[in-house]
Amino acid sequence: MHYPIVMFGNKETTKYMLEYIHKQVRPIDLIVTVADDKNSAISGYTDLQTCAEKFGIPVYIVSSYSLKDKKDVDFFTNNSFDLGISVGWQRIIPAEVLSQFKSGVFGFHGSAGHLPFGKGRSPLNWSLIKGHTRFINHCFQYNPKPDDGKIFSTEMFEINEFDTIQTLQYKVLLVGKKQLTKLIECYQNDTIPLFPQSKNHHTFYPKRTPDDGKIDLTASTSEIYNLIRGVTHPFPGAFLLSADQKKLLIWEAYPFDQFIDTFDFSVGEVIDTFGKEAVVKTIDGSILIKRYTFDREIRKGELFH
Repeated sequence: MHYPIVMFGNKETTKYMLEYIHKQVRPIDLIVTVADDKNSAISGYTDLQTCAEKFGIPVYIVSSYSLKDKKDVDFFTNNSFDLGISVGWQRIIPAEVLSQFKSGVFGFHGSAGHLPFGKGRSPLNWSLIKGHTRFINHCFQYNPKPDDGKIFSTEMFEINEFDTIQTLQYKVLLVGKKQLTKLIECYQNDTIPLFPQSKNHHTFYPKRTPDDGKIDLTASTSEIYNLIRGVTHPFPGAFLLSADQKKLLIWEAYPFDQFIDTFDFSVGEVIDTFGKEAVVKTIDGSILIKRYTFDREIRKGELFH
């Protein structure tokens, strides 16, 4: 069987991009995705089978996310493909799969600098956490090494003080739609121009886990704010621990004040509450917690660590 255009993915962002490309640019011929019972470690997982049924697109459910299972290798070996598009597929696609695509497999990776700066995992999260103010979205051709291929196009956007990981995902989708529209146009014209990565420094972001959402109360208010907005929904969230070791997951919070006198409070102590919202002392001021998950409402005078 021949599949001209294939989309790899398993996330909500995949669904948004799939719907746009399929309806407004060019029909997708095959979706490669992960079954629901394999999604436990995928932030923002979405079952694409419903979307596929809606549009009448064939689906291939992988046996292994790594695509190294014999069943998966046989599927790609025994069929033919032109162009692969990866949106939200968070694994390296092996060489024996990539080689089956006549025009290559393309995906996205970005960071505050031009690749090869900022290769690795969770670049949107890290860009927020580190306080960067811009993001460069690279559409590039995959090879067997992580984030190593030649570049098809770049688009830059702002990271502002109000952004969260979710709004950055929206921005990536906006510029990504433009980049994939151009990529498919080039594919249909039988020429996809590529250029090498820049002469920038090679750097790698490490993998993030839910435990990395632990808030360090020796950090500044702005650093705490950046962590909270960098790992909020659809990611596992930032957290503090109560005196009895209960986890306070914080989904939305903002720097509150630098100058109100909090001399008599400890860092991590709740200065006051306003309904379900709470003001907590930080090392250089205070932060307002607006949305959270806890086994009860936060109480004035409570100390978190």
